[in-house]
Amino acid sequence: MRILVLTGAGVSADSGLATFRGVDGLWEGHAIEEVASPHGWRRNPRLVWRFYQLRRAALGGVEPNAAHRALAELERACAQHGVEFRLVTQNVDNLHERAGSQAVHMHGELEWLRCERCGTRVRDLERLDPEMFVPCAACGAERLRPDIVWFGELVPRSEELAQWAEKCTHFVAIGTSGLVYPAAGLIEIARSEGAHTIVQSLDEPANLRHVDAFRPGRACEAVPALCRELAALLP
Repeated sequence: MRILVLTGAGVSADSGLATFRGVDGLWEGHAIEEVASPHGWRRNPRLVWRFYQLRRAALGGVEPNAAHRALAELERACAQHGVEFRLVTQNVDNLHERAGSQAVHMHGELEWLRCERCGTRVRDLERLDPEMFVPCAACGAERLRPDIVWFGELVPRSEELAQWAEKCTHFVAIGTSGLVYPAAGLIEIARSEGAHTIVQSLDEPANLRHVDAFRPGRACEAVPALCRELAALLP
């Protein structure tokens, strides 16, 4: 038995973290390329920096919800039973870790900054002034950038994640739109290899298929029951 879980914005929505993208396709009034692309960073770094600094600061005002905690409990149960459990998230918040999970972040993490000149990564949730860049202590570069995978950039470890999807026996997607690749393609890989696929979301995601077990509802209400169901299958 190998469990692979993919989470998206829906799992953190119940903690009070707003999703980046609004129904109009804009990110708080900004086009995506203005605040979430290498071009936007080069064109107007102060706008991009302010956008992410506000999000980094918001992490201190939210807590993991029941869905985060249930996934952490399932991870511990799997470890006790010798069952492989992997948690992959599209989210850039740190709520999975704060609940006790070990998550792979496909799109980067808000609590980390990175130097484009020397590659140094720094964990920092203290310097949150939206008007002041954080310089690189290693090479002296004027500013670090958010360690976020922006549109047009390659997702790290994508081949490894695809291999996990190939080998899993149970694939669970929670709170994802099914629109953003390569994340949306993981369930397709798992299906093709015969895995049992479960999709939990408030609304049907774009990549839902008739063979998937769909569990509608808010993540904080549906995920704990789903995790208990999976825990009951552990050998």
